[in-house]
Amino acid sequence: MKAGLGVVLAWQHYAWETLVELARHAEACSYDVVYTDGDVSMMPGRGEGDVLDGATLTTALLGATTRIGVGSIRLVQHWNPARLAQWTATQERLFPGRLHLLLGIGGQATDKRFGLPWAEPAERAAWLEETVRACRGLWRGEEVTRRGRWVQLDRAQVRPVMPEGRPLLEIGCGAGSPLLPVVARHAGRWDLNVPASPDRIRSALGALEKACANESRDPTSIGRQLWVMTRPHGGLGSDELRHAFRRWYPWFSWLPDDEIDAAVIAGSADACRDQLGELRTAGIDRPLLDLTGLERDAAHQAIDALAP
Repeated sequence: MKAGLGVVLAWQHYAWETLVELARHAEACSYDVVYTDGDVSMMPGRGEGDVLDGATLTTALLGATTRIGVGSIRLVQHWNPARLAQWTATQERLFPGRLHLLLGIGGQATDKRFGLPWAEPAERAAWLEETVRACRGLWRGEEVTRRGRWVQLDRAQVRPVMPEGRPLLEIGCGAGSPLLPVVARHAGRWDLNVPASPDRIRSALGALEKACANESRDPTSIGRQLWVMTRPHGGLGSDELRHAFRRWYPWFSWLPDDEIDAAVIAGSADACRDQLGELRTAGIDRPLLDLTGLERDAAHQAIDALAP
């Protein structure tokens, strides 16, 4: 896989006007992709603030830029598969080759408040696989009928037909997730949900190798990307940095302080570039610099400091 570098602007932290400005700046600085918020059910921490639909944001950012890829996570329990396939094909028609289709299973029981079915992780992993198999047929222009546990389709079709090899599916999960076998079977890229330390990355990639061996697939055919909290000149090891990490990565709140220090890219621009090199050596071909939480000017400076 071609090496790259991306930017993350998530958690509904940025107003639309700031988000589009930062995305355009990342494009001007030659980043490959920008990720924003995905399918959100509820963001209690936003209070009365805007919670904008991630699919709409993705389309709007694609329209507001000209080259950079744009992605945001799609959760299969939020989408009818034919609708997801149609949305994806439409993005490809309007913005060829620029949509990054990142799929996941989420983990918010608040989905139930919106009338969405709630299932355990293993069931949601099976749901995602049913969705992927149905979407692949739809993207090829086939008439698709399914009578699955989660996917029910009756001679569904989608137009336009997707070009060969599109979309490159990205699937996000941790190393111990029931989704990892699905990554091995279907993903063109794995979005690793692990702390950004070389030791944990190597362990996770070992798990991927085992999953790929079960599928007779070469694990190097799957790209690897990782969201990593990035704070150039941010004071590595400071209490403020650890607090920010626990706020923006609550699923890793159990990490001890020394591991948090290792999982954050911070310090001078040269030190940050060295850390990025360590991630690449560990097996990450596309680090994603998570700038969420930085104010507008600080985010601009971070994009400048680490530009490819």
